Amino acid sequence: QTPFEIYDVFTPHTGMVSLMVKKGEKVNSGKKGTLIYTILRQGNLKNIYAPIDGEVVEILEKVDRQFVEAKTKIMSIKHTFSKEEVVNKVLERFLYIFKAPETARYHFTQELNKKIEQKGLQGIIINPGEEILIMSRMKRDIPLIYEGEPGIIYAVYFKSNVTIMQGMPLLGICPPGQVEFISKLVRKIQLEWEKNTT
Repeated sequence: QTPFEIYDVFTPHTGMVSLMVKKGEKVNSGKKGTLIYTILRQGNLKNIYAPIDGEVVEILEKVDRQFVEAKTKIMSIKHTFSKEEVVNKVLERFLYIFKAPETARYHFTQELNKKIEQKGLQGIIINPGEEILIMSRMKRDIPLIYEGEPGIIYAVYFKSNVTIMQGMPLLGICPPGQVEFISKLVRKIQLEWEKNTT
């Protein structure tokens, strides 16, 4: 059984809803995502696209062409996880996740970059109070200071020339003594996944 989650879709505000998908339909997220419904308020029509890839498993047909309140549940989308998503979900439980404080571009400090080139990601322990990342926003570079427990950068979730949304993970920091345990766990998940998908 491939792991999945059910993602509920709620209206952002009051308005007249027009449903654009049916139960059982596959939907895609992203820039060219599936239009799942529209909501009209005070002459303004807003298109709402699928927030996640998956299949519509439940839809409230009674709200179609009706006025609804804010935070009304419209539908549920079943999202089946990829191998990478399963690994990342597990890692989130064991790692300290350093999240983007603002929507911006991020890159390692020059000093940390040099260390990574010399020793590799898992050869460096970062400590509280160290500058680890630079946040580039509106032509300003702001250093970010690490406040978590001492640890090793186990996972990097950003690319340096890509804008990362506020609250999204940037780094996964692993306590030094747990690297081997987490590596074994990731290998086990990958092996199980391959066994179940072949």
